[in-house]
Amino acid sequence: MFAHIFKYRMKCLLKDKETMFWTLLFPLALGIFFNLAFSGIGKGETFQTIPVAVVDNEEYRNDTVFQTILQEVSSGEDPLFHLHVVSEQVASKMLEDNQISGYFVAGSPVTMVVKTTGMRQSIIRSFLDTYIQNMSLVSTVMQKNPKALKALTDDLFHTVSYLKEVSATDAKPDNVASYYYVLIAMACFYGGFQGSRDISDIQANNTDTAARLNLTPVSKMKTFLVYMSASLLIHYIKMLLLLSFLVFVIKVNFGGKVGFILLTTLLGSIAGLSFGAFVSALLKKSEGIKIAVIVGTSMLMSFLAGMMYQGMKYIIQRNVPVLSYLNPLNLLTDAYYSLYYYDTYTRYAVNMGCLALFIPVFCIGTYLIVRRRKYASL
Repeated sequence: MFAHIFKYRMKCLLKDKETMFWTLLFPLALGIFFNLAFSGIGKGETFQTIPVAVVDNEEYRNDTVFQTILQEVSSGEDPLFHLHVVSEQVASKMLEDNQISGYFVAGSPVTMVVKTTGMRQSIIRSFLDTYIQNMSLVSTVMQKNPKALKALTDDLFHTVSYLKEVSATDAKPDNVASYYYVLIAMACFYGGFQGSRDISDIQANNTDTAARLNLTPVSKMKTFLVYMSASLLIHYIKMLLLLSFLVFVIKVNFGGKVGFILLTTLLGSIAGLSFGAFVSALLKKSEGIKIAVIVGTSMLMSFLAGMMYQGMKYIIQRNVPVLSYLNPLNLLTDAYYSLYYYDTYTRYAVNMGCLALFIPVFCIGTYLIVRRRKYASL
């Protein structure tokens, strides 16, 4: 009997085009949009040499120190500046045509000319300020204690860093990947559409099919378990297809822990289905209202997990940390990120443990509501 009901339930679910769209095609399309939007972010963070010019006047030709320093910062493997030594008229024309970000004019003191403000102009300004301060310091020392000049110049040209950057893991932080983790977590909870339908299809007051089902000798809870098993199988396969698309097509890095990734996706799918079933059992409303509640709640949880604004996740964590543990979609997102970023499983286990607590709450709540529901007539 189980196999017979399971077989025909599978056929019924596979013909549900609307649910197929929201649980698979919509997340796939959203993943493509994310890829188009975020594809250039990593490239934009790479530092590029700043094109600058210096006016080739008499002051510059006589200032050998300034010449040497400009040549030093404009050479090597990763130079700060790409230097042009030109006349003032040419420098002004290059600046106007946006060929350079600014130009220096040697003198007492050295000045700079820029057209606009921005990151590059701020770097040029910082370089010039540092040069002027150091030259002022050298001039003061020469006047008061010429013997200390050599020690001073050694200190100026030999910088020591007392901080060492050490990564907590071998993985590099990836802010873009977290958007995809929220995406697949949201897709898991869109399985609530199928869970909601499973409840509706066993309640006699919803459809004629459900009314006839309640007249059969098969218990309502047994039928519900078969329905949920079929829904879980189909939804999990769809999540694996989405996961494969993100990994092999979009090249999202989920880390190398494949077994744990599959387990996380399975637990997320179960949580999503049980969440939808609980909402459907709890609300004595039309199917449209139930779907609206599932969509609205899922989108709110996605927003709090950082889908629309990544900083929201950290605002919640800093100001209302308990809310991050009451958001199952956030727990699922954190579980994926923990597998990617951390070498240990401590944080992953906490997230999965908290997420697992929601499943019996949803299931027990659904059972208590559905088993007491009786009908005066069918």
